[in-house]
Amino acid sequence: MRRASLVSAILSTTCLAGAAAAEEDLRITDAPLELSIHMHWDRSQGYDESYPVEQMARELTGIHLIEATAGKNTNDTREAMNLLLAMGEMPDIVGSQLIKQPVNEYGPQGAFLPLNQLIEEHAPHIKTFFDERPELRRAISAYDGNMYYIPYLPDGKYGRAYFVRQDWLDKLGLERPDDVDALYDTLVAFRDQDPNGNGKKDEIPFFVRDWEELMRLVVLWDGRSSGSDTPHDFMVSDDGKVVHPYAQESYKIGLANIAQWYREGLIDREVFTRGSSARDYLLGEDLGGMTHDWFASTSGYNASLSGEIEGFEFVPMLPPKSVSGRRIEEHRRIPIKPDGWAISHSNAHPVETIKYFDFWFTAKGRLLSNFGIEGEQYELIDGEPVFKPEVLNSDQPVNSQLWAIGAQIKKGYWQDYRYEWQWTAPAAREGIELYDSHDLLVDQFLGVAFSKEEQAVYDKYWPSIQSYMLERQQAWVLGNGDVEADWDGYLETLDKMGFDEVIKVMNAAYARQYG
Repeated sequence: MRRASLVSAILSTTCLAGAAAAEEDLRITDAPLELSIHMHWDRSQGYDESYPVEQMARELTGIHLIEATAGKNTNDTREAMNLLLAMGEMPDIVGSQLIKQPVNEYGPQGAFLPLNQLIEEHAPHIKTFFDERPELRRAISAYDGNMYYIPYLPDGKYGRAYFVRQDWLDKLGLERPDDVDALYDTLVAFRDQDPNGNGKKDEIPFFVRDWEELMRLVVLWDGRSSGSDTPHDFMVSDDGKVVHPYAQESYKIGLANIAQWYREGLIDREVFTRGSSARDYLLGEDLGGMTHDWFASTSGYNASLSGEIEGFEFVPMLPPKSVSGRRIEEHRRIPIKPDGWAISHSNAHPVETIKYFDFWFTAKGRLLSNFGIEGEQYELIDGEPVFKPEVLNSDQPVNSQLWAIGAQIKKGYWQDYRYEWQWTAPAAREGIELYDSHDLLVDQFLGVAFSKEEQAVYDKYWPSIQSYMLERQQAWVLGNGDVEADWDGYLETLDKMGFDEVIKVMNAAYARQYG
């Protein structure tokens, strides 16, 4: 029987007595308890009761989650949440990407249960986590001081890096660029000196899959593109105030230089339209010279293309120093995401539900949520979870395999970076160690929780302000206007649109939340 085999697999490396004790300790209810759940995230519009990971959790805990149907007909997470909130009757558990804002807005109004006391009394593993990381408890708390959701908690430090074609550098007799001036010279060489050797001037010196990564280049002129791993986010200035990077003088200077590089053909002409296929196409066609992208996935091209492009070598390099000599990596793995799950006001079993949430913070629950089923996706070897060869060597990415069985999904769980390190190619591992040997990372803005009145101000002004910022940003890069000449008018327009009001509520909320 499938369920029995799953239980046997997860308990296979422990002795019989120890397994029985562990299973008894994890059991939440003697009789199976059904709880309804809404789950909506970028790779699934619903909860799947057939996930092997969830079947295993069901066997171990006695909690059986039943899928709710609200929001299944939309790919938009925010729309799905709005549909759910408009329902007369909510499911027991609400899980979602981008859950932080709605639960912190509607939790104090009674839509979701406060979790502080429930965690204190019934969730020892979650309590321990947040006792050791009080800044993260503050980051997810609503304006009334209560926690209303258990978040998805990423692990690890480094996410993206600068990658460069080492084989092109070698062919042209160049060193890896160490500062912004050397980077400029390198991109010019890639454009003009035919490093792919086809006799055509067809190289794309700098490209990205996500156009927002182009904006990272403003750091080379001491600007910022975001304060967190979310593009275009607010940031905390050196004097402890919340500001937006797109209203700073250094951003203006950086964007003016990016626009100049674009005019000179150093940046992909299709940077705003090529999209997710850029990396596959430009590397596969031996056209792309440099990018800023994820360590693990980008390093994998060395294996996949080495047999197709002679000498192909795409390697991570240190971020070039800025005009002031500062070397930073703006992108990092944020320690807490606005994703997770909450307990709705209509839940008749809040104690059992918080215990179920706590299960995922136990050693066994954390292995299950990160690695899948022991004996099927991984084995414990000397106490370490090690993916089986058929998982690591599959033609499907490891994370895609895990999503398909219900692991690594955006519920309230604590990620374990060991899962990713195993399928990170040697070149990326070396790059991560290189990054780790330097002081590159910058503090992240962990967000704020608004009061109802503050939220109303933010919702009234910010969406149109951000749209205007991004419209002008792209226009300036593409040559429709001049950032230097237009800057004063740009700032005046921001003020007319309510930018100062947004900054005021951001700082009021920040001061209240973080003291």
